[in-house]
Amino acid sequence: MDTEKYQQSYSESSFWDKMAKFARKAGREVVVNALKLYYAMALGKATPQQVAAIVGALGYFISPVDAVPDMLPGGLLDDGSLLALIVSTLVCCSDSEVVVAANKKADEWFE
Repeated sequence: MDTEKYQQSYSESSFWDKMAKFARKAGREVVVNALKLYYAMALGKATPQQVAAIVGALGYFISPVDAVPDMLPGGLLDDGSLLALIVSTLVCCSDSEVVVAANKKADEWFE
């Protein structure tokens, strides 16, 4: 995936808007992965190269133009798959502070 293409779609406010709107539909696993990416960046755990990948992945998640429109059944599957792939490849996403922050925030939507 060309992450540079989606970097312009990312902003912190659009990330939180998307999370608020689609958290329940996306499911906890997708939400936690998106939050791990966000917190890895926000807490300064990601290198500049990792930040570029994170911004691209979150930009794809936020972008209204992706492979499968989010409003369709299964429409967040492509987003969730991409987020899972990026989280699994970036060491910064497994930092304990990042994991705790992501799960704590996800609890707000899933408790």
